[in-house]
Amino acid sequence: MRTQVAIIGAGPAGLLLSHLLAEGGIESVVLETRTREYVESRIRAGILEHSTVELLDSLGLGKRVHAEGDPHNGIYLQWPQERHHIDFAGLVGRRVWVYGQTELQRDLGVARETGGQPIHYGISDTAVHEVVTEHPSVTFTDSAGRAQRITADVVVGCDGSFGPSRAAVPEHARSTWEHTYPYSWLGVLADVAPSTDELIYAWHPDGFAMHSMRSASVSRLYLQVPAGTDIADWSDDRIWTALATRLGHGQGGWTLNPGPITEKSVLPMRSFVMAPLRHGRLFLAGDAGHIVPPTGAKGLNLAVADVALLAPALIALLGEGDDRLAEEYSETALRRIWRCTHFSWWMTTMLHQSGDPFDAQLQLSQLRWVASSTAAATGLAENYAGLPIGF
Repeated sequence: MRTQVAIIGAGPAGLLLSHLLAEGGIESVVLETRTREYVESRIRAGILEHSTVELLDSLGLGKRVHAEGDPHNGIYLQWPQERHHIDFAGLVGRRVWVYGQTELQRDLGVARETGGQPIHYGISDTAVHEVVTEHPSVTFTDSAGRAQRITADVVVGCDGSFGPSRAAVPEHARSTWEHTYPYSWLGVLADVAPSTDELIYAWHPDGFAMHSMRSASVSRLYLQVPAGTDIADWSDDRIWTALATRLGHGQGGWTLNPGPITEKSVLPMRSFVMAPLRHGRLFLAGDAGHIVPPTGAKGLNLAVADVALLAPALIALLGEGDDRLAEEYSETALRRIWRCTHFSWWMTTMLHQSGDPFDAQLQLSQLRWVASSTAAATGLAENYAGLPIGF
């Protein structure tokens, strides 16, 4: 097979990139290890930044976001006996949308199917070759067990932390930075209407808790737990008791409504950045190049910002022979990546218990500052609601 751009990974980043390239007259083939059913059902992020929704709208892909998503003008910051609303819309004129990644994945899948996009699901043995030449290639075994090779002008890795793309960059040609947090998130999906109109981020002596949502009838909730926690140690009753305590059930008339838990998982927390995001004709986007803890809701939005920068760079390179934007892609993308990495670290360390009483007092001081200072609240709002693409 021959194509202009071989995209490894059919998550939101890969499908959105293929759509943006098609808009610019550049053909691509998308390769995915998992089945389409699996990719469209896995539970991931649920917050879309203002700039992400603007981009989807500009492509005609935002109709369901507006019809079925839930616009939020801010978040609640909470600690014992105190709750404060951070008004993003009032502070920076932007909002976020609660819209599950599963829904965005389906929207993009339908759009690419309608556009006739070649997507190979259920492949294996994916490997990247000759990336420092002008004609790199990708080999794989297709879902029928046949060996395949795609020759391309460019390969883009949107295949996450454990895909072959990141590994195709030799160690001498890359730098990496990583931080592993000493705690994890225990996340649950529950068939119960959300108990809050907007997300709650709660500091508590027992550990962080968060109340989010996926729809008008499904709640998404999180608890800070030690790294290495066994999910079997957390019964439904124990989870709801901990959530009620940390979220301040009964304080100020606020009530947490429990319901049937349909899914439980433990999510490790880490930050990772790799540079550069280009090696020869191989480009990296999304989790292939960087990971952030979920506290700041940046992961999916960073991936969208990556491909929004990369698409015009590849259109110029392959359509016009102009390599200027392609040369600048990594440096430009990394400015935003490091800003979001810092914001995610800041939110995480402000809200999670380290076990040090000194840290706890600093956290409370910082929370009070954010809640009482317009300048501090504006900084949080600007970062959370999302910086302009290209920042």
